[in-house]
Amino acid sequence: MSEIVPFAETDFRNQKIKFGIKADDRRRHMYVIGKTGMGKTTMLENMVISDMQSGKGVAVVDPHGEFAEKMIDFVPRERIDDVIYFDPGDQDFPIAFNAIEHVEPKYRHLIADGLVGVFQKLWAETWGPRLEYVLRNAILALMEYPDSTLLGIMRILVDKEYRKVVVASIKDPVVRSFWVDEYSRYPDKFQAEAIAPIQNKVGQFLTSPLIRNIVGQAKTAINLRDVMDNQKILILNLSKGKVGEASSRLLGAMMITKLQLAAMSRIDTPENERKDFYLYVDEFQNFATTSFINILSEARKYRLNLILAHQYIEQLDETVSAAVFGNIGTLAVFRVGAADAEVLEPEFMPGFTKEDLVNLGKYRIYLKLMIDGLASKPFSAITLNPMPKPSESYREEIIRKTRERYGTPREEVEAGIIEWAGHIPGISAQTSVESDRAEKTPESSQDAETKTRKLFSGPIKEDENKIVANCWVCGIETQVPFEPDGVRPIYCKNCLADIRSGKREPIKVKAKISDRSTEQVLSGQITKNRGKKFIGSPGAGRVSPAPPPLPKKIGEIVARPLGKPVSLSVLNSSKNSPQSTIQEEKKERKAPDIVGLREILESAMKQEDGNNNSKE
Repeated sequence: MSEIVPFAETDFRNQKIKFGIKADDRRRHMYVIGKTGMGKTTMLENMVISDMQSGKGVAVVDPHGEFAEKMIDFVPRERIDDVIYFDPGDQDFPIAFNAIEHVEPKYRHLIADGLVGVFQKLWAETWGPRLEYVLRNAILALMEYPDSTLLGIMRILVDKEYRKVVVASIKDPVVRSFWVDEYSRYPDKFQAEAIAPIQNKVGQFLTSPLIRNIVGQAKTAINLRDVMDNQKILILNLSKGKVGEASSRLLGAMMITKLQLAAMSRIDTPENERKDFYLYVDEFQNFATTSFINILSEARKYRLNLILAHQYIEQLDETVSAAVFGNIGTLAVFRVGAADAEVLEPEFMPGFTKEDLVNLGKYRIYLKLMIDGLASKPFSAITLNPMPKPSESYREEIIRKTRERYGTPREEVEAGIIEWAGHIPGISAQTSVESDRAEKTPESSQDAETKTRKLFSGPIKEDENKIVANCWVCGIETQVPFEPDGVRPIYCKNCLADIRSGKREPIKVKAKISDRSTEQVLSGQITKNRGKKFIGSPGAGRVSPAPPPLPKKIGEIVARPLGKPVSLSVLNSSKNSPQSTIQEEKKERKAPDIVGLREILESAMKQEDGNNNSKE
């Protein structure tokens, strides 16, 4: 006989009989709806506590925080080691969660749909097809590049060198074609317009150190397949008050999608050997993207059983709402509004009307219960009273063990993100992602550095074909693929992006500096750095380089100041004449006078014509 999880008692003719739901019937999922304060969360709490005490695998997703924190106090002593308490508000020991890590090709579209769906739900009013098109291709591209994180979304859009490396690893012909044949050919202005909305929206998450330190780690700390197979307890405290509403939605949606993929990976295990795992989602409209349609329709066969609760139907998209009512086995309704009563009335007719649905008391429900695979006739019930708080709580021990096993010290995480930012050759080590912390990050010890390199993509590699130089605008170190000559401007990645977007004017230099006078003209110093030149940026006042050589015409031409007549014989013999006078005149002038030179040549030609006429 299947084990029953109690959650209510009947109230027919005051005959209070406690009842629950069987394990097999829970695999058809459960849907709870009702106004705030009616007792939805209390019913979920009683069911979670019952599952934890029975040794079942449980996940709790709570966007408010109180539900999650309360459940820690009810963890039995024998299950302390099974608990993973994921709290983004714990900034000192962030737990790594990389949604795009090691995704099989056949499931990549699910991750992309989930992430895009969250962003679209958050900014529905400003969402556009071009934004979605570029963002989706960025996510799909990064999933094919090893050790990518969501931080790469911003980088692949603006960092040409990084984009080349990522595109080289793409095998999907459609995604590769977008970056090679389409995006790379966008004019600078069009490209800036296309990525600006993504930078604005995705940047809201990645500029937050709290979220960045979680999604910016390449190796996910929590093995969700292991959590499900070994019936562990995963509690997600996604308190909007700690992380913000948008970040709470993003993390919750990513975690639910990854749980779905973990469940689907159980295809390698016979169905009768798959252990049930119960996913409780309070206020699930926050995470109800279109990917929920697949979860509701396919999760049952993989033994991922959902218990969903929220306040009113209009919080859901029509497609998600249709999927809920089409796939839910057990329906529990607390007091609802008039609009929801209109929708729900057909489910409870003829026993209950919409007037009954809008007049329910606190903790009272109308219920359609799945019993042995068949939906019962609607009946009324009263949810069980809240369980009393246990005399002993293991909260501190649970948090400590979670930090030790799954968390990483913040200093190591931030050092790893900085290392990732400088990992691709030709990229400035200081980027907008970590510039606010660059001055504060101390040097890591050798052990910490070794651990960091294991967490993130390995050590920084110097590119021997690049030359280290200073950006002419901001002065930070960068790498360039050419020998700095004082003429071709040197920009770091950020300054180059500003110039391309029109925020900054490019530096203009009139002509090339002669090799002989480079050291005298440049205000920066020349030193050696791994056999390469390190050249500082030009000083204030810009460079006044030596003039380029004049074209050879009528022998070797030497320009003289105006007012000094010169004969053609002097011009022809200037090649063999002493150079001292010429060098002195070169020092006097800053640049040749082209107009004066033309007059000298015309005078010389007339003089030669006169000599030829006299000879004749």
